[in-house]
Amino acid sequence: MDLGLKDSKALVTGSSRGLGYATALGLSQEGCQVTINSRNVDKLQAAERKLSALTGSQVNTICADITQPDSAEKIIGKAVKTMDGLDILITNSGGPPSGAFEDFDDEAWLNALNLNFLSHMRLIRAALPFLKKSNIASVLTITSMSVKQPVPNLVLSNSVRSATIGLTKSLCLELGHFGIRFNSILPGWTQTERVQELMAFRAETNQTTIEKEISKQALDSPFNRLASPQEFANVAVFLVSPAASYLTGTMLVVDGGMYKATY
Repeated sequence: MDLGLKDSKALVTGSSRGLGYATALGLSQEGCQVTINSRNVDKLQAAERKLSALTGSQVNTICADITQPDSAEKIIGKAVKTMDGLDILITNSGGPPSGAFEDFDDEAWLNALNLNFLSHMRLIRAALPFLKKSNIASVLTITSMSVKQPVPNLVLSNSVRSATIGLTKSLCLELGHFGIRFNSILPGWTQTERVQELMAFRAETNQTTIEKEISKQALDSPFNRLASPQEFANVAVFLVSPAASYLTGTMLVVDGGMYKATY
């Protein structure tokens, strides 16, 4: 199936590793011109080299911290200048620290808000003038299944990511007449560096091992395993593509059946 992505211009933030990297790889394999972003220049350059080697395509890089208030304008401006436009924006960020409600002060909550809500909002706001010029414009926010089914010891993520879902749905209704699609993927437990870190926290708390904690978590899926980043990326690439042209306002759980409710 031709997804219609060849020569389109995509920016993926938080893409030096994990879900962002896997999505950038999938887009590049479909013929997109891709710009990746990270705040760590060494990891960003390593990701660029790996992507170029795997796809044979040029990959653009922007080193910037998306939690900084002025970074969105700079990231979008540089991406648009480098690619001569923008068709696809995928906003992705790491997650806030693990812990219970009483573990966190105001600063921790504000940091989580910056990381998992305001970064999405600022990037979308900065990108809008350019997305309005595209005839295949698509925005994808990457959030978490925790907005539907809260995860123990992730109160910051459970709470703040819900705001991004509200924003995504609101923008699909408010800006749909421009032809811009807004969707979100709510990933479940996936084999990423972030999940390794969360499982390390659990292992320390429960006095077990990372491997045992991963095995326990995998039992929540009928498949008895975690997802691979590529399985997530396959869905993300389709969702931002013209092949999904009538999908907007979708909050898609990609979790291998871990979310148990019917709605």
